[in-house]
Amino acid sequence: MGRTIIEKIFAAHSEDEAAPGKVIWLELDVRTARDFAGANVVKRFREAYPGERVSDPRKTFFTFDCNAPANTIAYAQNQQVCRVFAREQGIKVYDVDSGIGSHVLMEEGLAFPGATVVGTDSHLNILGAVGAFGQGMGDVDIAFAFRYGRTWFEVPHTMKVVVRGHYEYPVTAKDLTLFLVGKLGARGALGKAVEIYGDQVEALDMAGRITLCSMATEMGAIGAFLPPSEHLWAFVEEATGRRDFSYPTADPDAEYIQELEFDVSGLKPLIAAPPRPDNVYEVSELEGERVDTVFVGSCTNGRYEDIRLLAEILKGRKVAKGVILKVAPATRRVWGRLLKEGWLEVLYDAGAIITHPACAGCAQGQIGMTGEGEVQLSTGNRNFPGKQGKGPTYLCSPATAAASALFGKITSPERL
Repeated sequence: MGRTIIEKIFAAHSEDEAAPGKVIWLELDVRTARDFAGANVVKRFREAYPGERVSDPRKTFFTFDCNAPANTIAYAQNQQVCRVFAREQGIKVYDVDSGIGSHVLMEEGLAFPGATVVGTDSHLNILGAVGAFGQGMGDVDIAFAFRYGRTWFEVPHTMKVVVRGHYEYPVTAKDLTLFLVGKLGARGALGKAVEIYGDQVEALDMAGRITLCSMATEMGAIGAFLPPSEHLWAFVEEATGRRDFSYPTADPDAEYIQELEFDVSGLKPLIAAPPRPDNVYEVSELEGERVDTVFVGSCTNGRYEDIRLLAEILKGRKVAKGVILKVAPATRRVWGRLLKEGWLEVLYDAGAIITHPACAGCAQGQIGMTGEGEVQLSTGNRNFPGKQGKGPTYLCSPATAAASALFGKITSPERL
């Protein structure tokens, strides 16, 4: 019987039978903790394994991105606890100047095709964008992974999604992602791995792959996996200096628990209204509603291509009076490229606030929250009440964010 993508990754990292429903011991290529829960990982490690060492410092990392640099004493203390532990153990810290941890792992070549990675990030399954298994876990589990370099995991069933048809700009990868989240709902892929296929999926650039995989959590999925592409291999080669990885692909006779097909022909720009990511509408249906704040960034849409698109739309224009546009690149590398190519100047001239690389507004850590009644458009992945403040948040693409920032109200980029 053939294997799915996640079954192949698990089989290569376990001596146990990697069949759906089986609980296996999974060997880990990378284990991480971020500033959120990182101090608790250290605490649990010291309590459970006093005086002991992590299993392999070369595969163990801290990434600070939720509150970077720390703007509360509590976060500053948590980060310092991690730094001290890292010095004791010889662990590398990607500190507050690095950017979003999952993106740093991909850029640095630590997450690569076929790799297994765990951390304290609930969206670590974004690593499916490079064909890696990524999973967020609690502090006790991550402390165990630090000590032993493995974890137990139940092999999930896999569902197959095929995307038929094609769409045209200004529809983007974020709109495709919202389309699938809307169709599947928050529990549609609950506890399953999802393989997503189709010409439009294979055509996604690396930023688009990251966008799509970043919202697997919002479908309830263990992770999303896509077929390889030239965009992927170019990214992997830049990150690792190699192209000789064996990208995990499903066997022709792999068994799926469910198979679905969706047609995206004629797809329009989409938006997720509060209070859930799967509450999806065409932007045109909500046009005209007032917007106070626009945030472009997060692990979902903080890549160079996302922010360049925002800048291209805003070039020579001004953000509407009374609207605050906040921009946070995903990583220092992304920030530097935008700076050197002049795109940050374009955003400055348009009236945007530009901050350092981090999770920023998505994590209630930086660049400001919303007050009660303050309407925000965000390119992030969640819009639950209180996630980014007391105001209602809508999820959209950078193109829709740009158009709405210009007009001061929800506006489809088709209007530009």
